[in-house]
Amino acid sequence: MRSLRLPARVAVALGLVTLVALTVVAVAASLFVGLRRQQSEVIDNYYSAVTLSEEQYVQLIEAEAAIRGYALSRDREALQPVAALRSADMQGATTRLDELLADDARATAALATARRVSQEWWSGWAEPTIAAVQAGQNVSVDGGQGETGRRLFDEVRSAYGEYLTTLGQQREVQVGVLEDQMTRLFLAVLAVAATVIVGVGLLWLLLRRWVTEPVTALAKETHVVRDRDLTHRVRVTGPPEIEQLGRDVEAMRQRLLQEVELARQATDQLARNAETLEAQTQELARSNRELEQFAYVASHDLQEPLRKVASFTQMLQRRYAGQLDERADQYIEFAVDGAKRMQQLINDLLEFSRVGRITSPETDVDLGTCLDRALRDLDTAIAETGAVVTRDALPIVRGEAPLLTQLMVNLVGNAVKFRDDKAPRIHIGAHRDGDTWHMWCSDNGIGIEPQYAEKVFAVFQRLHPKDVYAGTGIGLALCKKIVEYHGGAIWIDTASGQGGVEPGRQTSGTTVRWTLPVAGGVTTPVPGAAPDEAAPSREVVSNAAREGGEA
Repeated sequence: MRSLRLPARVAVALGLVTLVALTVVAVAASLFVGLRRQQSEVIDNYYSAVTLSEEQYVQLIEAEAAIRGYALSRDREALQPVAALRSADMQGATTRLDELLADDARATAALATARRVSQEWWSGWAEPTIAAVQAGQNVSVDGGQGETGRRLFDEVRSAYGEYLTTLGQQREVQVGVLEDQMTRLFLAVLAVAATVIVGVGLLWLLLRRWVTEPVTALAKETHVVRDRDLTHRVRVTGPPEIEQLGRDVEAMRQRLLQEVELARQATDQLARNAETLEAQTQELARSNRELEQFAYVASHDLQEPLRKVASFTQMLQRRYAGQLDERADQYIEFAVDGAKRMQQLINDLLEFSRVGRITSPETDVDLGTCLDRALRDLDTAIAETGAVVTRDALPIVRGEAPLLTQLMVNLVGNAVKFRDDKAPRIHIGAHRDGDTWHMWCSDNGIGIEPQYAEKVFAVFQRLHPKDVYAGTGIGLALCKKIVEYHGGAIWIDTASGQGGVEPGRQTSGTTVRWTLPVAGGVTTPVPGAAPDEAAPSREVVSNAAREGGEA
């Protein structure tokens, strides 16, 4: 067997153990089938036969007493036990009893004798007595006819007693056979258990010799190599697979010797590359700082000369309006408008560059308060457009209040600005999902087509001419930078296509969604509530709406 491979060895051992186990199990199964058959014989046949026989005997006794009572009282109700004795149920019980005892000649013979004697009692006394009473004759249950009935029924009692005794003896014989078979089955089960235990023990010994001991020896050899003694040669004996594994480990050891040297060389090269990369990283960080500082200084330094240009062109427009020709007034208006837009662009660039560079301490910020401040800043635009702003209960997050207020100003301001002929209806919603707050700003405005959903967050990206909708194209880019600075994400919802102001109604508006992390240990009045489960929304309306205007 030494030349056999490990799977063949295990297969042979398992085959032998399985063959012995199956043989013992087959014997036990055969005994079990015989036991079940004997149980059926005892329980289903003999116990049922005893029960039916005793019921018939009892009914015969009741019928005999009923006939005597009928002879004395002449009351037909007294014959009910007789009717039961002659009923279809009793006939069926008789047939069933014949089937149960079909294989027992001794019990069948005793039953036939009992039935014959019963029939003699019935025809010799019971039936004539009933007929005589029904004919109006006087029948004496104590006289000669009565004595005949007692004699005949005593024979019935004697015959049924012998039958029931015989039936009981036959049942005890079968019970004895059942007990013998149970004993043999128990011994067979013990043999199965012993076979399994011996087989498992044998397999364990063989597997220990074929697998555990060779693998343990190989593990010891490899531990020596693992402890950095790569010069130790690996040798192991056992089944062909284990020996092949040992040769593979030895080949790996030899290859490791070669690769260790290569790794040492590579480590030296990596150290040199890391030094170069560190120097380049520091240079890049310095360059980025200088670039941010340059953008801030350039934008800041442009303010003063641009302020002078704007101021003097406005003075020129006010002082000389109408004194020059129409084209001159138009040129001056162009200059004033360009100066104003340039000022707005520089201010927006300064705001954009400050995010993440000029910071204030982080605190617990109530976004509801931020929205209130934003609405105060936008009060004029809201009043002019008749906008209606609703909200869910907004959470408390960790961050910088000025930046989060600017986020609300930009989002609500865009919703007010990009409108059609309808009064703007804007909703600020929020709900919690685990460790994240999901918020959104929905409106019923002109909307954003899906292909532009990513483009609008880039700096200076505009979807409309500046003479249609004013602005510098930095608003949503600033929102993106603020949200990402606070550890969240922002996007345009292109899937729902709903403004969200009137649930269930499709609109052409825009829904801007963003996320923010949940502040540790800070909750809101409705933590974790879905939009429709939150506290009742509060409306913020324009001054015109408060004074009776239609929002």
